[in-house]
This record gives sequence, structure tokens and C-alpha cells, in this order.
Amino acid sequence: MASTIRFFLGWSCLSAALAAPPALSAERAPSGAVPDTKISIVPEPTESPRYLHDEFKVAQGSTTIAGRALGYHSEAGILVVHVKDPMDEDAPPQREDKSGPPPPQPPEAGMSYVAYFRGDTEDSRRPITFLFNGGPGSSTVWLHMGAFGPKRVVTADDTHSPAAPYRIIDNDYSLLDVSDLVFIDAPGTGFGHLRGADKEKAFYGVDQDAHAFANFIVEFLSRHNRWNSAKYLFGESYGTTRSAALANILQGEKSVDLNGVILLSQILNFDTSVDQPQFNPGVDLPYALALPTYTATAWYHHKLPNQAAELEPLLKEVENFALTDYMQALAAGSALSAERKSEIASRLHSYTGLAADYIERANLRVNGGEFEKTLLGSDITTGRLDTRFAGPTIDPMSKEADYDPQAAAISSAYVSAFNDYVRTVLKFGERKTYKAEIELYKVWDMLHQPPGSPTKVPGPVNVMPDLAVAMKQNPNLKVQLNGGYYDLATPYFAAVYELRQLPIQSALRGNIEMHFYTSGHMVYAHEPDLKALHANVAAFIEKTRNAAGK
Repeated sequence: MASTIRFFLGWSCLSAALAAPPALSAERAPSGAVPDTKISIVPEPTESPRYLHDEFKVAQGSTTIAGRALGYHSEAGILVVHVKDPMDEDAPPQREDKSGPPPPQPPEAGMSYVAYFRGDTEDSRRPITFLFNGGPGSSTVWLHMGAFGPKRVVTADDTHSPAAPYRIIDNDYSLLDVSDLVFIDAPGTGFGHLRGADKEKAFYGVDQDAHAFANFIVEFLSRHNRWNSAKYLFGESYGTTRSAALANILQGEKSVDLNGVILLSQILNFDTSVDQPQFNPGVDLPYALALPTYTATAWYHHKLPNQAAELEPLLKEVENFALTDYMQALAAGSALSAERKSEIASRLHSYTGLAADYIERANLRVNGGEFEKTLLGSDITTGRLDTRFAGPTIDPMSKEADYDPQAAAISSAYVSAFNDYVRTVLKFGERKTYKAEIELYKVWDMLHQPPGSPTKVPGPVNVMPDLAVAMKQNPNLKVQLNGGYYDLATPYFAAVYELRQLPIQSALRGNIEMHFYTSGHMVYAHEPDLKALHANVAAFIEKTRNAAGK
């Protein structure tokens, strides 16, 4: 679940309850299925591993949500998406010389997914929510098995979960009570694969990835006759970046109005990231926006010199300091006097628990990795995704954290449980390897073309314009932000700042609501927050689904 480099976001990652086995799965043609046209594009055997094809299995299941039994059916499979509609291309001419290489294959991606529909038959009047994690390079196993699927894996709250066997239980907080659910794995992750010429270039990038998800969603709506359903996006971590770009593409290019966009552990502007701000001197926002999370972490671990009784009033005080005195001191740069620097360092000591001398030597700028490594001493490192977690430091002499204790604590539980569940319950994945995450930092195109720009814009990704344009073109679009106080991968106050800076009219600001929780990046890993998250998201869907669809 942890990213291989700090620049990419962490991902933001069977018991007796399953004793009654579901009915055997059966393959079926979904409503609105269209014939496979790939044979007309590249006349080669479709069973060859060189060519991708759609496949899925259907299974029946039941769960209990809020004490009430709920029956459902699932569809686990792979859907092939293309950069362009294959039917728009002429078929390559027949080759007389079969000894030479075949013609270049257009790029395509087989994207794996698991969909859940309430009842025995699909009801197009129900809302449908498309969910995905981030990375880039993460599958959606985390949201699936930890948050909103009908079953979830049990992990320890803020310590390392014991090794297998893991428990999978009915998820009392699944969103299946208010919406049908489609958990989508990003291209190349999960059971998915890429094929064709320049396949990485075609799918690995901010804009390329968003278009792949848009094509998946449009195809899924057609195959399942869900065009007239209330539609939602739910993205976590980099999935929120994707959601903003995706909402604009669906609205502007596909004529799909969304009812709502739900953001968990948001980052829309990578200039706000506290992971490596030292490589972007002159942009000091990350230090200020991460400060409230530093405070929350020190408060949780009882490292503040004056421990407050309650967290939230303290955070309001720190938020104000961060955007006033602290930002002014950072903006002063070398013009800041030695006396003022010492004053600010002393205040930072009171809000972070870090030594004032250490803060001064850091020039008042402590990045996320340095904070995680330093707060609890040289031998203990705090988490990044969830700073409530802590673990033995890999290298006591290192400057920054070498790993994320939360990722190490729960990743095996999620990945192992899903690999068992998908094969034994969903009846999918035989002779396949599930890739929970893949390394993409060497090939990922981080440049983005925001709406209105003729080209991609150099510099850190910023999809705030995308979300703003989507909200302007669809003024009924509602946005919900959810974040954890102990998330240092995407600090909650940075998310608040981004939405406050969103370039929209004041009348549209009422379309945004925010909720915060006493946990980290994966707020659902803390069961009380999972309960609250479900309540907030379910209420959001119920009030935005449009009465005409009931």
C-alpha cells in the first residue's frame, strides 16, 4: 500500500459470517451487451495471451447492514477499454506473408472490477457509485475490503495486525444499502493488463488515466443499462485527483452529468504536498498546511509540551497560526530576523513537540518524512497514511522515515483476504495474479492539460480547474470532502485550503460539504470512523439522487 517514492500518494490499502456459501456463479451476458469486435480489428486468435478480452463471473451473496439482511448479486470481471472506439478504425489488410511481424496493435487496457447490485436482478432506478483508490498505481482493494464492499477484513485499530488467518465479516457499513457499487482497478493493476503499441504512454498519465476511467464508466453504463441512474464518483487519495479530471471529462466529453463527487483524503494541487517540498523552494504552503496534522499527531502521542484536553479547538488555533504568523515568517525568507525566527520556532515547538533548536536548524521547514522520523525519537517512526501508527525505525541515523508503519501493519490483511475472497466467494481470478499495486513513477506522465489550456501545463499537477469547470457546467453537482486528522499523506487542512481556493462562484460554494474524522488517510480502518463515514456518504447520496429517480 505504501508508495515506492513519497511523491506518489500512499493507497490512500473467511469467517463464520460467510458460512452460508453463495450460489455457484454463472457467466451471463449483461444487459445491453455488444458483440466483441476485436476480431475485426486484428484478425488473430482471441484466446492468445497477446489479445485481451472481456470476461466476468456472477455470484449471489448476502450480508447484514445495520442489523438488516440484504441480498445482492456480484459481477467480478475484466472490461477492455481503448483509447479510441475500435469500430472507428478500419481493419488492417490481410497479410499474405504470415512470416513477418503482425501489424501494430492499437493500445488497450483490460480493467478489472467488482460490481455489486442489490437483489437478484439489477434495478436501473437505484443510484450507482464508481469507486477507486489512487497511487497512481494502486488497485481498489483498499476501499473494497476496508470501506464499502458487502464484506470487509478486520484489522487492528492502530497497531500491526497479526498474520493470517484473517477474518472477513459482514460489513455493517457497506454502501450497498443506498447505492449499487462498482469497484474499479486502475489500468495495469488488479487482474488487468495492457496491450498494444505504446501501451504505457496510452494509459499511464494524469490525463490518459482519467480518459481510461471515463471510457470504462461509459461502457459499463451501456452494458448494464444504467444511463438513467443517479451517478457518483468516490475517489480516495490520488483517486480524488482522478475524480476531478474524470468529472470534467464525463461532463464535457461524454455528456454525463454526475449527481455527486465524493472525495476521501483529497489532493487536487500537488503544490500542497508535504512529501518533498524541499525540492520546490519558494512554495511554502505545504509546511503551513501540514502543521495542523503535525499538531494532531503530537497530541495523539502525548508529545505536546502543553497537552490540550480536546483536539479540535486546538486545531482551529493552529490553523489560524499556520495561515498568519507562520506563513508570514516563511514568506519573509532571509529577511526574517533572528529574534522573529526564534519566536516562530518556539511556537512551532508548542504545536509539534519537536525541539525548537531542531526547527530552527530546519529553517522553520520540516517536511513530512522528517516529522515522522523525529517526533518519537530515533528508534520509533510514526505512520504517514495514519500517524496514530508507529513502528521501529529502519535506520536510526536516517533523516527521514524509510517506511510507513500503517502500510506495513495492514497491507497483508487486505491483499491476502481479497485474494481468498475473490476466488472462493466471487468465483473469479483462477490462474490470474492480482496486483494490489504497481510501480509507475518511472513511466507516469504527471503533466496535465486543464480545461481551457491548449497544451499540458509544466509543473506539479493541479486539477482544481477541472473540478471547478465541472461544477460550473453542472451547477447541481454536489461535492463531499472526507478527511482524517492523522493523515500526513494528504493533510486535511490542505484539502480545506484547496476547496476554499476553488475558482467557482460564491453561489456554488454551498454545493460543497466537509467532514473530518479521528483517523488517517484510510479513515475506514478505524471502525467508529467507518460508521460515521457511511452515515455521511449515505446521507449525501440520499439527498442528491434526485426525487425523479426514486
